[in-house]
Amino acid sequence: MGRKQKNSLLENVTIIDIAAEGKAIAKVNDLVVFVPFVVPGDVVDIRVVNGRKSFLEGVAIKFHKYSEIRTNPICEHFGVCGGCKWQILPYAEQLKYKQKQVVDNLERIGKVHLHEVNPILASENVNYYRNKLEYTFSSIRWLYKDEIVDETNREKLNGLGFHIPRMFDKVVDVTHCYLQKEPSNKIRLEVKDFALKNKFTFYNHRTHTGLLRNLIVRTSTTGEIMIIVIFHENNQLAISQLMNHIATHFPEITSLMYIVNEKINDTYFDQNVILFKGKDHFFEQMEDLRFKIGPKSFYQTNSEQAFNMYKIVREYADLKPTDIVYDLYTGTGTIANFVAKNAKKVIGIESIPEAIEDAKVNAEINNINNAEFFAGDMKDILTTDFISMHGTPDVIITDPPRAGMHNDVIARLLETNARKIVYVSCNAATQARDISLMSEKYDVIKIQPIDMFPYTHHVENIALLILKN
Repeated sequence: MGRKQKNSLLENVTIIDIAAEGKAIAKVNDLVVFVPFVVPGDVVDIRVVNGRKSFLEGVAIKFHKYSEIRTNPICEHFGVCGGCKWQILPYAEQLKYKQKQVVDNLERIGKVHLHEVNPILASENVNYYRNKLEYTFSSIRWLYKDEIVDETNREKLNGLGFHIPRMFDKVVDVTHCYLQKEPSNKIRLEVKDFALKNKFTFYNHRTHTGLLRNLIVRTSTTGEIMIIVIFHENNQLAISQLMNHIATHFPEITSLMYIVNEKINDTYFDQNVILFKGKDHFFEQMEDLRFKIGPKSFYQTNSEQAFNMYKIVREYADLKPTDIVYDLYTGTGTIANFVAKNAKKVIGIESIPEAIEDAKVNAEINNINNAEFFAGDMKDILTTDFISMHGTPDVIITDPPRAGMHNDVIARLLETNARKIVYVSCNAATQARDISLMSEKYDVIKIQPIDMFPYTHHVENIALLILKN
């Protein structure tokens, strides 16, 4: 089977396992078939949508038998919105497959010997756990099969929700999202209703026209709420009308801001944020530490589980008062500031200058004077001269992006002979690759998988590496 098999039908196929990216696996004539929105034990007919020499990709178009482990999705948008692909898997099964994903990557791909594998740490909340959602306005919303919309009635095509996977111009018009607690849904629905009543135009991702572009809702464990509306057109009358309406209907909002982004791309980090009402920030709390969060600040989107993760990082680091700690890919310095009181000095490095400024502010707010932060590309900053200037690390904490660490960074880590490395990763495959490159000097003593994102295939993992004698 190759490319010519596209649109062919595979009948009565049994799903046998879970694969990467939330897809499931079947086998037909020794070929692996990847299928979304099914679970092991389902028996389905599959329409092939993509063919390769070694594998196929398909979609289930008919169910002959439902798996005994399958559960009903709670969201009416399941199967269209791509955000929660594992709603049909009971949470215990999700955890089982996430644990397996981490261990398989480390042992089979990375050939890493694991001395101790701790059971995955479940998220206390599987619904309403996110502290940030970004909704998208679109004048070309997704239409369900049973919908008939007159193309001349353009307002019926307006939607506010999430992008459909692999469709840049369409969004699913969300009625209720189970990812973020109220007033997230209430605000989104009220904004959409007001926009429709006032004939505001929704953004068209093909023609790059329209007034309304994005709506960002951020909440904190301290009870504060930040709303950012992103407009494509600088129509001050319409902007003032909508922002006043939001402020009036939701007085609990503590930070109300907007951005005018007239560019073609959606990136707003290079745009000015205009404060309409309230403060230009809010605070998160962890133990006795407060973290200032601005409209462009990164913060882990599952606050409660992030707190649990940082406590494990601190436990694994087991710092001494004389220790010099390097926190690589420090972001806004959350981990660095979280562990600083246990160390002599903490050095945080991050490529994004704005994040480093946030890290410095948070250190100042918490009266932390033994943490220093530096902005720049990791492989360029972390040099032999830099280490000589700031001290050889006793402990290294690293939390790189999904792509993992550059080979030059790994080489520098090996040169330091730090007694331990605590490696936090959101991608077990690249973590396995990096740890394999460090295996000449380091043993993996234990790992702790953590579920930060229920209903998704994403899983975090903390690995403790100890310098060999």
